[in-house]
Amino acid sequence: MNTDRKSDIVVVLDRPQDAVNIGTVVRAIKNMGYSQLRLVNPRPFSPQELARIAHHAEDVIAAIQIYATLDEALADVVYVVGTSAITHAARPVRRDIESLSRELIQTTFRGRVALLFGTEDDGLDTMALDRCHAIAALPTNPDYPALNLAQSVLLFLYELSRQATTASMSEPLGDKTLVVAQAQLEQLFTLGEQGLAAIGFFKYSPQAVMRTLRQLAYRAVLQPQEAALLMAIARQMLHVAERQADSIAPGTEKKERPTS
Repeated sequence: MNTDRKSDIVVVLDRPQDAVNIGTVVRAIKNMGYSQLRLVNPRPFSPQELARIAHHAEDVIAAIQIYATLDEALADVVYVVGTSAITHAARPVRRDIESLSRELIQTTFRGRVALLFGTEDDGLDTMALDRCHAIAALPTNPDYPALNLAQSVLLFLYELSRQATTASMSEPLGDKTLVVAQAQLEQLFTLGEQGLAAIGFFKYSPQAVMRTLRQLAYRAVLQPQEAALLMAIARQMLHVAERQADSIAPGTEKKERPTS
């Protein structure tokens, strides 16, 4: 696999709790020739702890990036794959890892791709799953599907590398069309939720509605100008709702126009 493509694939660990697990993930990343590891609010560790586990991987250890929040870690990413060993309601799980890997390789022509792994005990929580364009699970024994963290990372990276050697790189997906990074999408989702709330759209759980809208946006692979248009619509919804609220003086009721 082209090293330039590998630099556009990042492994993200959400709140890892054990330095040993972080070290074995570093080793897996180094084994497969990758280099990008991001940690979200990890348990404190020292580079020396990791080096004792991941020998000769000092370059990967030195390049580790640590973030306070998941949104910060994913801000410059254009596609997020969450990994899970269990089925989640209303969230289809992809088990066709070969074809998914080919798609991810092509997506790197558009921008950075993240493989997102959850905590060792509980996996990805609802907030993290909402940030995922796709959920993927390795085809394991259904009676005992759970892998340890480093095994999962190694197998996903292995499949990415294997598919890259056989997939045609001559026709990148979307011809390198610019797409919206996760930070811009989160801004769109925040404005959209505020706008819908302002016009009284939510009749039940806003979270359920926004989860559906997130999936629509992820499938659409929004370009910057499209996201900008949607944000402008959301801002206008807020503006109109604020003007209507200001037009009704406190303690008065809005008069209805007589019909004729």
